[in-house]
Amino acid sequence: MYMIESKGGAIACMLLALLFLGTWPAIMTLTERRGRLPQHTYLDYTITNLLAAVIIAFTLGQIGPSRPNFITQLSQDNWQSVMFAMAGGIVLSLGNLATQYAWAFVGLSVTEVVTSSITVVIGTTLNYFLDDRINRAEILFPGAACFLIAVCFGSAVHKSNAADNKSKLQNFNSLETTSSFQIETNHANSGLGKEKAKEGTAAFLIELEKQRAIKVFGKSTIIGLAITFFAGICFSMFSPAFNLATNDQWHTLKHGVPKLSVYTAFFYFSISAFVIALILNIRFLYWPVLGLPRSSFKAYLNDWNGRGWSFLAGFLCGFGNGLQFMGGQAAGYAAADAVQALPLVSTFWGILLFGEYRRSSRRTYVLLISMLFMFIVAVAVLMASSGHRI
Repeated sequence: MYMIESKGGAIACMLLALLFLGTWPAIMTLTERRGRLPQHTYLDYTITNLLAAVIIAFTLGQIGPSRPNFITQLSQDNWQSVMFAMAGGIVLSLGNLATQYAWAFVGLSVTEVVTSSITVVIGTTLNYFLDDRINRAEILFPGAACFLIAVCFGSAVHKSNAADNKSKLQNFNSLETTSSFQIETNHANSGLGKEKAKEGTAAFLIELEKQRAIKVFGKSTIIGLAITFFAGICFSMFSPAFNLATNDQWHTLKHGVPKLSVYTAFFYFSISAFVIALILNIRFLYWPVLGLPRSSFKAYLNDWNGRGWSFLAGFLCGFGNGLQFMGGQAAGYAAADAVQALPLVSTFWGILLFGEYRRSSRRTYVLLISMLFMFIVAVAVLMASSGHRI
């Protein structure tokens, strides 16, 4: 199997993982805003997410001089470590599923800020002690503090942007009572006529609400924040569980049994994530939540609208997680939590693809820039704390 041995190689894996893990949520959000049911999207996503782990296992897990390789480990008596890996996959799957609904309520940027910050604060602390303190604490924990500051800015950004949107919609009593005549009149007053509404305007927000799968007008953002915090707790557990699976810090394996390689652990990790996602999303097809329409497995199979994007999201997430674990095994999983600064990437996509924060107030822009700056500092500091696993 192929092993990352240098700190530079580990950091390269982390940076690539940051790009992938920050991009796939934007793709999932794109399909939801175009009206595709999240159950359909997530079922497609979870197929290619598992496929990415299989590809990594049968390529990187088989090449190179290091032993044992992936196939050999499948028959070894390592079920204790396998259980840790599968537990990590379950909580990650639950977190990913929760965020897909949270994005609609509080937006892509805020969801990623809150979940990643919770993940770093809790997950980094756990991984630091599990890894026998191979990361430099005097650098690592100031980096985690930067994430705490970032989440404070993120909360302020959400509050300020919500106030901006409320101000934009003040001329519209509600989505249900606003007639098409009123909307067209507002378009005309804005110089839009029947053209597509400009991003950031009240007309744009109303058009988005009509088109998207999850309807959020009239619903409290407390629901979205609660889902977001639940997802953050789930995310904070998957990396420490994977760490235990690959390094056996609790000495659960029998004497002489090799520890799980990253690739074998990631394979089992992804299988459990696939199974729990399959079960929950098929259940949500027939008994949907948050007011979504009822669907069926047949309807899912026939829904090709956005399927390619969903498959791409699964591949990006799968390869991103694999790269994160490869970097963490080499340089310490606490340092690898730097990839949780994915709001750096997702906020870029949120602005570019979805018009988030367009025509917002100066206060919102100042808070947004402050938040992104703290994430840049956090990534630099956490990666600087990288150690070397012997």
